[in-house]
Amino acid sequence: MNVVWLKRDLRLADHAPLFHAAKAGPCLCLYVYEPGLVATPEFDASHLDFINQSLASLDEALQTVGGQLVYRVGRVVDILNQLHSDHGITALYSHEETGNRWTFDRDLEVIAWTRKSGIPFHEFGQNGVVRRLKSRDGWAAQRSRFMATALLPKPESIQSPKGIAKEKIRSPEELGLSPTSKTKLQLGGEEQATDVLHQFLYERGEPYTHGMSSPVTAWSACSRLSPYLAWGNISIKHVEQQLKRRQIDMRQQKKRGEDTQGWLMSLKSFQSRLSWHCHFMQKLEDEPRIEFENMNRAYDGLREDEFNERYFEAWCQGRTGYPLVDACMRALHQHSWINFRMRAMLVSFASYHLWLHWRPTAVYLARHFLDFEPGIHFSQFQMQSGTTGINTLRIYSPIKQVKDHDPDGKFIREFVPELLDVPNEYIAEPHKMPRMLQTMVGCVVGKDYPKPIVDHQSAYRAARARMDVARKNPAAWSESRQVMNRHGSRKRSQWRK
Repeated sequence: MNVVWLKRDLRLADHAPLFHAAKAGPCLCLYVYEPGLVATPEFDASHLDFINQSLASLDEALQTVGGQLVYRVGRVVDILNQLHSDHGITALYSHEETGNRWTFDRDLEVIAWTRKSGIPFHEFGQNGVVRRLKSRDGWAAQRSRFMATALLPKPESIQSPKGIAKEKIRSPEELGLSPTSKTKLQLGGEEQATDVLHQFLYERGEPYTHGMSSPVTAWSACSRLSPYLAWGNISIKHVEQQLKRRQIDMRQQKKRGEDTQGWLMSLKSFQSRLSWHCHFMQKLEDEPRIEFENMNRAYDGLREDEFNERYFEAWCQGRTGYPLVDACMRALHQHSWINFRMRAMLVSFASYHLWLHWRPTAVYLARHFLDFEPGIHFSQFQMQSGTTGINTLRIYSPIKQVKDHDPDGKFIREFVPELLDVPNEYIAEPHKMPRMLQTMVGCVVGKDYPKPIVDHQSAYRAARARMDVARKNPAAWSESRQVMNRHGSRKRSQWRK
């Protein structure tokens, strides 16, 4: 029998391992709950709930074409070895994965086992990431060629091997996890993914360009596809090809005199972010160490020795005294999703205002992002915390962000109810309310809501000064050139001179 090992590819359509394995003969679809992966600090029960919903959806779809999904718990090599001993494995099929260090090491174990056992192992790419890429030169063209290849159809029929126990989906409790406290999560599954894609492209995507930055409008203006891409409920190639069809339709409508300008702008913006998605994943694929180490080693020691646990806990709990920072963190505790601009602000505030090293904050947010994608996550954290040496330094003002993106305090009041009756003029800085007004509106700062954990202006100036010193270091400049040559966009060729 052929075994299709499922990981972050929980779908039936455009699934190369499943398509080819089903054509080659009897096909066993296998999902392994791995205790080691569940125990990694980035994993959360909310992730498992989404995975289980996706598995249930996939299992149902497989049964309509004669297949079935088999579940096991344990180390993948042990599970495969037992299956091979009991039933015989002809070949192993899976998608390549750009995961965290734990999955990287796990994949090496599987490769070693297949070689030792003499079992062919067929791996397929499922996004724009190029394995064993020698140079970023020409990467964009390689990605474009991959995205233009035809989507693989769902298998018309699958011949399932007989006599193999199916077992069952495992709950968080069965895997040693406490149930998630999050109450407003997106649901997993291939059907959910295709529905969300259609809604975005044809119903709610027009305000994307202007609506994606504000936490008030981003909930509906953004695509909301990121969890489905992260767990493989839909392929990014599928999304990109559907996007291009929609762009063609919009251009035809424009030729007929219809007003499609808003749609065309938003679709173009979304298209650039699909490319950006693969661009950042490629960084971790090329250099796995950046999950743990500064991309630019000249920044080593910049924050490591000054980690303030009190600041970290206040940031995690959404009790920093900065309303938009706190609202974003508390929203994550409910939804496991927040828009990109607010993610960047959270990282910026932790990295600069609180001067926290990016690794602990990255791990914390990984648990709270339902769409945690290691390649994007760790690459973005390094960029937003200023340790790449090649990106513009972005220190967001948590006060200006309120004025720009939530001036009426709608989002803040939803997630920080202590501030419900605070007037708009003080919603960004409630500590500036006169004491009498604080009492009148029932929000005494320092009692009902925290005082600012740091002073914005002085923290900003101190961080800027520290970063300026670090960036002027000749060693940092030399390292930056190396980082650029390895990871940088080729649109900025001046760095390579």
